Amino acid sequence: MPHGTYPKPNKISAHSPHLISILELAEGLKMETEEGSDAACIPILKPTDESELEKQWRLYEAYNELHGLAQEFQTPFEAPAVLVVGHQTDGKSALVEALMGFQFNHVGGGTKTRRPITLHMKYDPLCELPRCRLVSNSDADSDPSIFVAEEMSLLEIQAYIEAENMRLERDPCQFSTKEIIIKVEYKYCPNLTIIDTPGLIAPAPGPKNRALQSQARAVESLVRAKMQHKEFIILCLEDCSDWSNATTRRVVMQIDPELSRTVIVSTKLDTKIPQFARSSDVEVFLSPPACTLDGFILGDSPFFTSVPSGRVGSGPDSVYRTNDEFKQAISLREEEDVKSLEEKLGRSLSKQERSRIGVSKLRFFLEELLQKRYMDSVPLIIPLLEKEYRSTTRKLNEINQELSTLDEVKLKEKGRTFHDLFLTKLSLLLKGTVVAPPDKFGETLQDERTNGGAFVATDGVQFPHKLIPNAGMRLYGGAQYHRAMAEFRFVVGGTKCPPITREEIVNACGVEDIHDGTNYSRTACVIAVAKARDTFEPFLHQLGGRLLHILKRLLPISVYLLQKDGEYLSGHEVFLRRVASAFNKFAESTERACREKCMEDLVSTTRYVTWSLHNKNRAGLRQFLDSFGGAEESTMGGNPLTAGPHHDSSLGSAANERQYTKPKADVKLSHLASSADSTSSIQTTETRLADLLDSTLWNRRLAPSSERLVYALVQQIFHGIREYFLASAELKFNCFLLMPVVDKLPALLREDLESAFEDDLDNIFDITNLQHSLGLRKRDTEIELKRIKRLKEKFKQIHEQLSSHQVVLRPSMISLG
Repeated sequence: MPHGTYPKPNKISAHSPHLISILELAEGLKMETEEGSDAACIPILKPTDESELEKQWRLYEAYNELHGLAQEFQTPFEAPAVLVVGHQTDGKSALVEALMGFQFNHVGGGTKTRRPITLHMKYDPLCELPRCRLVSNSDADSDPSIFVAEEMSLLEIQAYIEAENMRLERDPCQFSTKEIIIKVEYKYCPNLTIIDTPGLIAPAPGPKNRALQSQARAVESLVRAKMQHKEFIILCLEDCSDWSNATTRRVVMQIDPELSRTVIVSTKLDTKIPQFARSSDVEVFLSPPACTLDGFILGDSPFFTSVPSGRVGSGPDSVYRTNDEFKQAISLREEEDVKSLEEKLGRSLSKQERSRIGVSKLRFFLEELLQKRYMDSVPLIIPLLEKEYRSTTRKLNEINQELSTLDEVKLKEKGRTFHDLFLTKLSLLLKGTVVAPPDKFGETLQDERTNGGAFVATDGVQFPHKLIPNAGMRLYGGAQYHRAMAEFRFVVGGTKCPPITREEIVNACGVEDIHDGTNYSRTACVIAVAKARDTFEPFLHQLGGRLLHILKRLLPISVYLLQKDGEYLSGHEVFLRRVASAFNKFAESTERACREKCMEDLVSTTRYVTWSLHNKNRAGLRQFLDSFGGAEESTMGGNPLTAGPHHDSSLGSAANERQYTKPKADVKLSHLASSADSTSSIQTTETRLADLLDSTLWNRRLAPSSERLVYALVQQIFHGIREYFLASAELKFNCFLLMPVVDKLPALLREDLESAFEDDLDNIFDITNLQHSLGLRKRDTEIELKRIKRLKEKFKQIHEQLSSHQVVLRPSMISLG
């Protein structure tokens, strides 16, 4: 028999041993009912006629086939399953084994499960020993759609799981999300799909436990990802006697805050019963207040289970020789738990309370719940399969169409068409669009600064990003370009002239080539152009880098738009890389050329001072110079030679300016030569001129008026350079970076493509590899199409089976007790 196939039952006769076993099972359950045993409502096989039993058998077969198909199907549809979640030492793996009716995994302290284990359990009353198959796609080379189910013994399954755990223990990740899938048939198995997850870890804080803390985060991330599947029923295990301690629920409620798809199980009941001193404590434990569980859990109340310790085997340490003994021990443990609880309470347990105590009660509840979920989900699967079938058919037609166009003429035409569509998307992004999602492609100003560089002044201070308009918005394309320019204007426009020290003024004075006097206008020019060059040059490079980043981001967004509109050339990776490389090279070279043009302007502006250009604020300078004479007279007491020096190492202080400008004089510098020597208290014009020359030209001991003159001139020159630099840089980047994308890029890209077509068309489109890859894709798609078709037909049959047996099943649902 091929791997992964199940034998179909033969026709069951009245004297068949199969029928006798089923009848014995039904009679046994009926006897338990007559004895008054409490149990959940479970489907019971009534010994009616042969055809009825065949229908019931097919119903179980339909359920089990549905388990297998749902897990193997790789498209997103709801496949209900039970996901077991708990901390280490909560008894998670032991409970899974008890639900299955036999032991197969390693149970104990520490991490025993490093990969989720998916168990497709099938009830088979005729299977005396567990029959296990390990599911894998090891033959994917021959048919990727076929999952091989290799039959293994329990020892081989245990060895495989242990080997995987040891391998992952040495792996840096230590855990894997890939499931180990095992199919199980056994007479004690319920019809369930259970996923056993790695145990959650609660490490101690502190630097010594960082390795364990890292493992805990990895496990919690894995378990949270599994719980995200809305179709999974979460089996939340808690090992506590006080329901206010929500150890596992804390993690579960992050995904299922209302516990609406969660079954809560209190494990190790046999160890908790002796801890209760009063019957009221037991009452609260068995029926916790609704506010304690913070939700509406499945089943309305927790389940309580105990799994007897001891392993099955033939060794001296084994407690049970067979799985039958293990199963019997589980049943005895349930009876002892009920008896102990009744002794503690001083009364008999009610039917409702009994239905929540024991592994068998939990198993019946889960099986009934999961079967109902399957029956509800089957009608929804069929239209989903129809949709997937149509989608795969369309994909196969596209591959065939692409294979038919692999000739030179058609490939060139496809390349030129893509060129035009790509440029259209670029233009659309610059002009403005909302087609591309901002949450995926947009950048806030903070993101833009991180990825493209920030505008940083010479003092290392950044302009607060919150003050820039639209700083918090996620922008791309032309909107992002405009915001970057606005920030450039804000930052550069608000840049102040760096402080000027007395030492800088003295060093800038130097010595003339024809006399040793002081030329303060030259001094001011030397200082101003040096300060301006050092201040503005970094901004120029930062602007270029920022705008280049914004332009390069247009490429992936354009590709997204092409893919969204179905205009992308999938499979032609070499050609697409050629287009991307040409675009990036164009952007880089254009930005570099534009920045060089701006640099030429900055160099010319800071190399030679033209007063008509640099002195933009003549009115302010004239007002300052008008007060110069009065301030000179007041500060020097009419004699500049006797005025004391002003000992300030840094100029530009507002307090000093107020001190200097406080006296208001009516005498202007232009009137000094025409002043009349009318009284002895007023100096002659010649004396004043001599004093002025002495204090400014002949004397290098800086007077306050000299410092103020230099400072005022530097401020005016720096201000003029800043205004010219700001306007020039913005204009040039708009003209020589932004506009070439619109008017020069199309021709350059077309020229590059035509050159590539003429030189090496085969390598540009990689025709040989493309034919090979398309052939593989066609083969895989054809296999996928056949698989979907096969699954679609099977699900239709299952749906018809379930629809016809829903009526049959309901009369057989009887309450035991």
